Amino acid sequence: MKVIIVYHSRFGHTKLQAEAVHRGAAGVEGIDASIFTTEEALENAEQLDQADAIVFGCPTYMGSLSAGMKSFFEQVVDRWFKLAWKDKVAGAFTNSSSFSGDKLNTLMDIVVFTLQHGMIYVGTGTHPATSHPDSMNSVDGPGPEVENRLGSSVGPMAASFQVKPPAAPPKGDIATAEAYGKRIAQITKRLRG
Repeated sequence: MKVIIVYHSRFGHTKLQAEAVHRGAAGVEGIDASIFTTEEALENAEQLDQADAIVFGCPTYMGSLSAGMKSFFEQVVDRWFKLAWKDKVAGAFTNSSSFSGDKLNTLMDIVVFTLQHGMIYVGTGTHPATSHPDSMNSVDGPGPEVENRLGSSVGPMAASFQVKPPAAPPKGDIATAEAYGKRIAQITKRLRG
């Protein structure tokens, strides 16, 4: 089974998320995981056609997709005409410089893109603060070490604020991305095996 992570990252935060998704997927027995920037993915588009799952990630800028990911989506429109990615497993992740940053809008843009391609979208499958549920009983809420601290069901969200990588995204956000990669791989094996 082949899982490919396609990402755009301007400052490196989303790259760290992509690497974590890749680690999670690659750690599942029987999964061959690859990771491409959007530019590399365009150069290797036939590999995406052969993949069993494709996970897309980009930063959220001004409440939407980064220009690099939007450009990639527009450049692979020929795959839509042929439904070349129909029934492949799909997923998404994003990062921004605040807790919200309107990241949900970015994830939903990717969800719509994958559904237009006939793909099967997979969410996180976890509760908020999954690694420390008691942290939800505090006005401070989950800290940076907590998995799914931002409480996203659609896909991993990371908040990096103005902190440069590798200090950000924090440990919990990276762990969320890694767990998501594992989930994508496991579901891919079930659905496509």
